[in-house]
Amino acid sequence: MTTLTSQNTETAEETAPRGSLAARRAARSRAAAERDTRRPAWKERPSVLYQLIKAVVLVLFSASILIPILLVVATSLADDQQLAQAGGFVLWPERPTIKAYQTIFAGPMVIGSLGVSAFITIVGTALALFVTITMAYATSRPVLFGRPVILGVLFTLLFAPGLIPSFLMIRQLGLLDSLWSLILPGIFGAFNFVVMRSFFMNIPTELIESARIDGASDWQILWRIVLPLSKAVIAVVGLFYAVAFWNSFFNALLYINDHAKWPIQLLLRNFVVQGSGAADGLGVSSVPPSQSIQMAVVVVALVPILLVYPFLQKHFTKGVLTGAVKG
Repeated sequence: MTTLTSQNTETAEETAPRGSLAARRAARSRAAAERDTRRPAWKERPSVLYQLIKAVVLVLFSASILIPILLVVATSLADDQQLAQAGGFVLWPERPTIKAYQTIFAGPMVIGSLGVSAFITIVGTALALFVTITMAYATSRPVLFGRPVILGVLFTLLFAPGLIPSFLMIRQLGLLDSLWSLILPGIFGAFNFVVMRSFFMNIPTELIESARIDGASDWQILWRIVLPLSKAVIAVVGLFYAVAFWNSFFNALLYINDHAKWPIQLLLRNFVVQGSGAADGLGVSSVPPSQSIQMAVVVVALVPILLVYPFLQKHFTKGVLTGAVKG
């Protein structure tokens, strides 16, 4: 198109009388107008077929996410007769009942596990953000020996310790059967560190240098300048840590023997694995079918993260795409 336009311009200039400056200017103006009216391919309106295919794909993808959630919630609200007829799972409860939820909250197990998970998530996320922010900010500034030191630190973070060394270290530190054994091993993540460090490196150096000239210390620069500009990445990384702490059960399976210190995910794991046998510890005389109790515990374990996510979703695009190439 550009070649044709230039050819048209040259033809107009050649056909115009020599010395006719106005004609040549008019030809150039028409060519410039044609260039301005052209739109890039990605800005063109998509065809009806493309929109239809995209809508079908989005509907199928949404259904693959929503139907399992609806299945879990409906099964937890179904009564005994409908569960027996459906063989364990229902898609829509005909006679909804909250008997399963009343059963799991009648004993101290679920409430205590929710408290343990809340403590681990809140304290662990706060400590993880503190460690990650301070280390990311420190390594984003010029350091002694420069890049080799940073690359050496990053290289060591790519390799997680084995299961046996981790257990021996927790035992030597005296953290067995302690909630700190569920917090300390997860307060630093290499991926989150790289994301936050990349974000800090994009902050204009002039801001930090001007603050340093005004007499601000490193802590003041971090607290008053860097953190207010980094709310998006802090929210995203904090959500990553919170989800990891909330969903973690394997460390509790290894290090926690006291059932009163079990997080909700380990309790859920026991309900799913043992089935009706796990309901014996609820301390109630009559219990609904095991499938209903299992799905009720799944819903209880899922709801807190679902309530937090909408408040942080707006920061995902800016926080996760840090360091991406922008056109």
